[in-house]
Amino acid sequence: MQANATRTIAHSQRATEGLRHMVFDLDGTLIDSAPDLHAAVHLAHETLNRAPLDLATVTSFIGNGVETLVKRSLVATGGCTPDLHTQALDLFLRAYGADNATLTQLCPGVEACLTRLKANGVRLGLCTNKPQGPARDICQKLGLDRYFGAIHGARDTVAKKPDPASLLNCIAELQGAPDSTLYVGDSQVDQQTALNAGVDFALFTGGYLNGPLDGTAPVIRFNDWSQDWLGQS
Repeated sequence: MQANATRTIAHSQRATEGLRHMVFDLDGTLIDSAPDLHAAVHLAHETLNRAPLDLATVTSFIGNGVETLVKRSLVATGGCTPDLHTQALDLFLRAYGADNATLTQLCPGVEACLTRLKANGVRLGLCTNKPQGPARDICQKLGLDRYFGAIHGARDTVAKKPDPASLLNCIAELQGAPDSTLYVGDSQVDQQTALNAGVDFALFTGGYLNGPLDGTAPVIRFNDWSQDWLGQS
């Protein structure tokens, strides 16, 4: 995670003047969860007699859901078969479910920003590829749940981001519409999700950005939650 970096902002009037709803990604956007994800990967690899991976490597695998995180970790340490992936995923989910917020922290400035937005009447939601159970659990442990009118994590019945279904479902639960919503994330997966849903996108550049952005440029770029990046008082 980047800290105390100089912010860069480029935004459209559509993104700020008509703003009624905001939806956020979770990992790398609102929270630095990489240390706890890394710990769960380490425990799974230890049981499977796989080599450990450092934090930076595991962090680079975050963003497409835990199934992909586990698969990438196995590929990086000797290869992945379907049976091994199933076994490793089960070990990872057990470890992460038992201890998912010990090392996880809010990104600096997030709580104050969410408080200000909610006070200004913006309805807030969460859309993440983290499984629904851990997403809700971590939000509760970190005190984020009180800000969100809808929390949509990964579920077996809904396609994961960048498919727009989960984001559109979240917006619908907030009684919003794509053209009055801003989606805030830290990766090209989040950007593509917003594009697929017809929603404006704000990029937090202090997160886990993996690879170059594609398609339409974000309407906002920022790397410091403590700054007034939306121009709201």
